[in-house]
Order: sequence, then structure tokens, then C-alpha cells
Amino acid sequence: MDVGESLSTSDGSAIVSTDSSSALYVHPSDSPGMTLVPAQFDGAGYRSWRRGIMRAFSVKNKLGFINGSCVKPAANSPQSHQWQRCNDMVTSWILNSLKKEISDSVEYVNDSVELWKEVEDRYDQKNEAKLY
Repeated sequence: MDVGESLSTSDGSAIVSTDSSSALYVHPSDSPGMTLVPAQFDGAGYRSWRRGIMRAFSVKNKLGFINGSCVKPAANSPQSHQWQRCNDMVTSWILNSLKKEISDSVEYVNDSVELWKEVEDRYDQKNEAKLY
């Protein structure tokens, strides 16, 4: 069976089979409550925190959910539900890696790409004096 191949059940609904190399694969040990980095981001040391998160998402094959390369399928696609499930998982992982004050300020962002961009826009500030 190919990655993302659909099977039909007796009631006509689709089941998407996803192999472990797919970005849409969720390992049985993955949970929304997982923390992927040793320390929650508190507003300081953004670059170090970002590096840890990027590494963790790379290992889990989920970088596409924060860089936008894993695009949401059409609502009628058999992969739509699985994409939403993965997106929600990635969003949860990001929120869990932030201190409560920060996560509370971004928890209503719609998807993982928007959440990642919001955190990056806020905290990845270049020091203009250093650049000069």
C-alpha cells in the first residue's frame, strides 16, 4: 500500500493508511501532552529553544507543519482528517514547550504554521546595533 492510500469501509467512509515515513504518521507513543524540549520557553534564549524544537520536529518528521510545506488537503480529501490530527498534535507540542504566560497569549491561533510564525515574529528580534 502506498503512503496515504485510501481504503473504503463497508459504510463507504475512507480510511487513510499512512506509513511511518509520512508526515501524516502519528506514532502510538505520541501524545498532545508531550514536551519536546527540556525547558519551556520563557521569553529568553529564543534561538536555543527554536533549535531544540526544530530538531525534535525533524526527528518526528513534522517540520512541514511549521514551515508550511505540509499543506492542508481539501476538506473532501481522505487525508484531511489525518492532516488535522497531526496539525493539532504539532500545535499542542508547541504550546506545551512555552511557559504559561506565552502559551496563553497564542493558544487561539488557528494552526501550527500560524502559531510558529506568531512566536517567531514576537521573539526572533534582531539586535539592530549588532547588525550594524
